Amino acid sequence: MNSIDNLMLKFLQKFDERPFILKLNGEEHIIGSGTPIFKVEFKKPISAAELAKSTSLALGEAYIHRDLEIEGDLYTAIDNFLSQQEKFSTNTSLLKKILFTSSSKKNQQKEVSSHYDIGNNFYELWLDKTMSYSCGYFKNESDTLYDAQLNKINYILKKLYLKEDMALLDIGCGWGQLLITAAKKYKVKGMGITLSKEQYKKFKERISEENLKDYLTVELMDYRDLPTYGKNFDRVVSVGMLEHVGRKNYDKFIKCVKKVLTPGGIFLLHYISALKEFDGDPWIKKYIFPGGTIPSLREIETLFAEYNFHTLDVENLRNHYTKTLLCWNKNFHDNLDKISKMFDKEFIRMWEMYLCSCAAVFHNGIVDLHQILVTNGINNSLPLIRWY
Repeated sequence: MNSIDNLMLKFLQKFDERPFILKLNGEEHIIGSGTPIFKVEFKKPISAAELAKSTSLALGEAYIHRDLEIEGDLYTAIDNFLSQQEKFSTNTSLLKKILFTSSSKKNQQKEVSSHYDIGNNFYELWLDKTMSYSCGYFKNESDTLYDAQLNKINYILKKLYLKEDMALLDIGCGWGQLLITAAKKYKVKGMGITLSKEQYKKFKERISEENLKDYLTVELMDYRDLPTYGKNFDRVVSVGMLEHVGRKNYDKFIKCVKKVLTPGGIFLLHYISALKEFDGDPWIKKYIFPGGTIPSLREIETLFAEYNFHTLDVENLRNHYTKTLLCWNKNFHDNLDKISKMFDKEFIRMWEMYLCSCAAVFHNGIVDLHQILVTNGINNSLPLIRWY
């Protein structure tokens, strides 16, 4: 073995909690004890400097470019490494351009577009028919992905304690299923905002198709423009959008919600969270969600207190997101023939790694999924027990 292979072997031998085969330069090594559960083969060596700079970026890029191959289940392999994430290296000072991007309106719109405007026809292939791109809620073992997404939507709407003719705002509305369900079931007047032109276009079409023009509107709008929009809301919901706001803007986001939510109104925030504040994963931020940052639970709760938001409930749905991502991954693979006509092999490998790594991140508790329910000031008219 040459010196680079020796350094790679030494580095990867640390990940020995579950057995696997490591193949370097045609030579196989068993890492850990027991029967190997997958094989990792490097077609091209990775320098120690790159592994030290960012383990996730070095391994992730090697997989995308086929310099690294996995024999066995990709999720199982990634889950193994991420269960030992404390052994990863990240040199923040060398990754500033990836980890710390501008939080200006122009740049954040560009970042959102880079992910969500890939094409509605692409997302339609592996999301369920509600076009929900967030954590489902699996009430029963037999629930399908579609069931779980409807469960999630209905669960959120119950938590919001909606009444007919209430005004409901959805910040980061996606393709609109939550508002469509709310309008049909509760007869509320809803408005959704998004920065994605593709989502905006599709949601407008759905409003027309569902004959909900008297109930729903959608706007291409940054949340920072809400206070000057001239409209207040009885209820506000935001699902999977806070992750795009950026740490510097959390205060501004909560302040904007405060300004448009009526006194006593209810706000439900559904977002990927973390135990502690961190800058994010370099591979994910470079290839999947540029600018994306995961807030900790405590920093958001601190901000709620500063703006006199009273917390009613906090619920963790982490394991539901693992299951959701594995469903998406299955759907993605079931439609590879169609997807391969849209994108090249590197994109497909990138997306496979994205779905599997995110499932593993939730499975290992590296991140959580929280729903926080708060009121704008005191609301003594709500039921004394959890009405949902």
